[in-house]
Amino acid sequence: MFWLALTLPLLVKAQNPIIRDQFTADPTARIFNDKVYLYPSHDIIPPEGQRQDWFAMEDYHVFSSENLTEWTDHGVIVSQNNVTWVKPNDYSMWAPDCVYKNGKYYFYFPSVSAKANTFNVGVAISDSPEGPFVPEPEPIKGVNGIDPCVLQASDGNAYLFYGRGYCAKLNPNMKELADDNPVTTINIGNFKMNFIGYDLLRDLPNNQAEGPFAFEYNDNFYLTYPYVRNDTEVLAYAMSKNVLGPYEYKGIIMAEHENGCWTNHHSIINYKGQWYLFYHHNAFSPNDDKRRSVQIEKLFFNPDGTIQEVKKTMRGVGINQATETIEIDRYSSASSDVTNGLIKKENAFPGLQATLPTKDSWLKYTDVDFSSIEDGHMIMNVKADDDVKFCIREGSTKGKAIACITLSLSSSSADMRGQWVKASAALEYVPEGVIDLVMTNEGEHAVSVDWVTFKNSEISEIESEVEEVSANVEEEEEDNDSDSEDEI
Repeated sequence: MFWLALTLPLLVKAQNPIIRDQFTADPTARIFNDKVYLYPSHDIIPPEGQRQDWFAMEDYHVFSSENLTEWTDHGVIVSQNNVTWVKPNDYSMWAPDCVYKNGKYYFYFPSVSAKANTFNVGVAISDSPEGPFVPEPEPIKGVNGIDPCVLQASDGNAYLFYGRGYCAKLNPNMKELADDNPVTTINIGNFKMNFIGYDLLRDLPNNQAEGPFAFEYNDNFYLTYPYVRNDTEVLAYAMSKNVLGPYEYKGIIMAEHENGCWTNHHSIINYKGQWYLFYHHNAFSPNDDKRRSVQIEKLFFNPDGTIQEVKKTMRGVGINQATETIEIDRYSSASSDVTNGLIKKENAFPGLQATLPTKDSWLKYTDVDFSSIEDGHMIMNVKADDDVKFCIREGSTKGKAIACITLSLSSSSADMRGQWVKASAALEYVPEGVIDLVMTNEGEHAVSVDWVTFKNSEISEIESEVEEVSANVEEEEEDNDSDSEDEI
């Protein structure tokens, strides 16, 4: 076993949240050119002079991925002060959408209008899903609301869903509402407001409903949306044989966030034969639910077309290559005594650590591909207060040991107790294909882990020195899937 002083690229791979260098919320995922493009809103810390306990969003980024594990940030595509009709410095660039038609990409976004001082929906157009997008000089006439979603239905028409579940047909140019949409007048305080379109959630559970996302699958139309069931939002859905309804309420896609995060917002896609739910949570801002982060889970249908409820995970989706930096602290399941806490209390973006407190503690991380590993070594970023031993095994706590590490911290020349160290050991066994990793504590003291990676190069090629990485940790209990070895 060696301690290593080397710099490894800490690439973001698969685990929730999927974007690690900024806050992202209200994710709309779309598939263009065999890639997944993610169009979220962009939460920021409110600037001075803005309400500090409210949402602040000044621009939009677009991200793309071919495997859902590596995400490329293509930068800002629309900014509030570059849109002529948007109220300057209002920080109200809320949930967007993007669709493709006839060689153009149409990016729909809400914001507060400088003229009307109410939310409108605008359109920006590009020749590429990555931009640059050019905003239209005026918002879509007649759309008073937020959270646009555009469905290009099998009947040949495009429909704009928005607000609390309104749906209006678009003209073929994708920039205007059709003339044959109905108009609903609603009294809001002392004034009246017109909403153009069909009120599809009128007779369904709809308390504080927003963020509609519609899609079509197996001759069914799905209208999915967040609403407040008790105190915070759930993701719910209704089904119909007609894009304009009537819709029948079917139930919950995702329950309330356990930590009381007020909002959720989502999109649903089928990518390479698997359905996925994109949604947000405040994992990087546990004390501030106005700064959210995008996460992904697999989604499944029942034979009758209804949707199975989705449970949140830290692991997320996608297959990791063994050569990647795998954040094993975002585990799939663990023994009940494993805890999870921030590496840096003052900054959540560096991520989490998992602590295995005693002998026989374990955690499991699914779907790691060893096809590129022939022989070599394992490197782990770990921390302990005393001498420890731990192993990475294949599949279960009794599975073959891929590599084991013994840290003799008390007898080292440098006192590394309580410090992060990169520790390495030669591989005892190389698995084949895609497997699950299981980390087991096989010593008498607690060990904390950040990440693990596997390399083909020989250990002797790398300078063997100690690297100290200090960390302030705020531990918090996590609900684990099981504490039974039989579960893995």
